[in-house]
Amino acid sequence: MSLFWETIIRTIIAFSLIMVFTRLLGKHTIARMTYHDFVASITLGAITSNIALNTHLKTWQSVASFTTFAGIAYLVALISLKSRKSRKWLAGKPTVIIENGKILENNLKKMHVSLDALNQELREKDIFDPDEVEYAVLELNGKLSILRKPECRYVMRKDLQSLFLTSQTKLQFPVELIMDGKIITENLLQNGMSPEWMTKQLQKRGVNLEEVSYAVRKTNGDLFFDLYRDRIRHPIDQE
Repeated sequence: MSLFWETIIRTIIAFSLIMVFTRLLGKHTIARMTYHDFVASITLGAITSNIALNTHLKTWQSVASFTTFAGIAYLVALISLKSRKSRKWLAGKPTVIIENGKILENNLKKMHVSLDALNQELREKDIFDPDEVEYAVLELNGKLSILRKPECRYVMRKDLQSLFLTSQTKLQFPVELIMDGKIITENLLQNGMSPEWMTKQLQKRGVNLEEVSYAVRKTNGDLFFDLYRDRIRHPIDQE
């Protein structure tokens, strides 16, 4: 076989492999890049280029290397999905870098983010004064999420009702209380709550802990519960 046709065939194999692997990992790999996704993407990209262009390596060797690494990446993704502790270690966790208009310099240093970079991110979100920010969170994919202070937000229909209230509830940072059917005891204790209190909240709603996929205390202090059983007859985008 000529070198030309060998390169064409190897390129088709490389393209097919990377497409199958991307579909296997799911849409989240494209939408965001965590530590795990970043390492997997770069390494698999290098292996794929070797499959397509490095004719000094036998095709089966390159394919075996790709398959092995893809299997490891898929296994790590499954472990991250099942275990919150593993997920925090593999993907990291969001970091608050502005709280109540105050820049948290120590957190900036931990994330290796400069004040210039932070100001650029804020300006890109039409914020030129950090004092307008209630919370700024650096997400797992490196993007900055912003919660403006109430007086600096755009007005929504539900906000009009607050015009008739004599007082306004102070916003709080959302706190995750339950994830994957398990109580996050650390978050409860840090925010003046207890597992017993959480148990009572579940009893009020008539659900068991194992039925809850996710629970969070919202910014207004209310509790939000999402159950595994959504009771939606025809959910959108099933695959």
